[in-house]
Amino acid sequence: MQHLNSLKSQINKYQNITKELAETSELLSILETENDESMHPALEKTLDKIEETISEMDLQLKLSGEFDKNGAIVSIHSGAGGTEACDWADMLLRLYLRWAERKNFKTEIVDSLAGDEAGIKSITFIVKGEYAYGYLKSEIGVHRLVRISPFDANKRRHTSFASVDVIPEIEDDIEIKIDESDLRIDTYRAGGHGGQYLQKTDSAVRITHNPSGIVVQSQNERS
Repeated sequence: MQHLNSLKSQINKYQNITKELAETSELLSILETENDESMHPALEKTLDKIEETISEMDLQLKLSGEFDKNGAIVSIHSGAGGTEACDWADMLLRLYLRWAERKNFKTEIVDSLAGDEAGIKSITFIVKGEYAYGYLKSEIGVHRLVRISPFDANKRRHTSFASVDVIPEIEDDIEIKIDESDLRIDTYRAGGHGGQYLQKTDSAVRITHNPSGIVVQSQNERS
């Protein structure tokens, strides 16, 4: 469903930009005939908007990673620097939230830990919007700030660090198909502490997924 909505959005953008280009072309023809300079500001504004839209579409075409179209889960952690680092982490948070607002993305804070004096020690928030992960994945890493500290009475220069991690938001309606021929099912007697058997008959089951090597098991114990 998410992929279908993304395709519809791209088609709508293409249709809108094609329509605007056609209308602008007609307007240019009229201006050349009538030489009406009063329409120039409106025309320039329209052309700037078209150029911005085309640039955005071009960037989205380059974001071709598997999860680039998804929303993003962003985590910020203050590093070395104490209160300075907490304040730096808070500055990064405000930067990302304002960026998301300008992109018309929705944000939701899911976990946060305030600093002892100012700022934040850590925070995790979700950015919901098309290509949010594609835009934000380049922010992964350690961010450094060097400045004259507003928290230092001696006005000394401090270096602060904060780490940013970004992972894609994955839909939880993924359908998983497991071929029964890939499973090995073993039954055995349930064992207790010390290795003694709890049952005289097979009362435990172990299932092995051969391609991945994942093993799950379950057993019943005597009450």
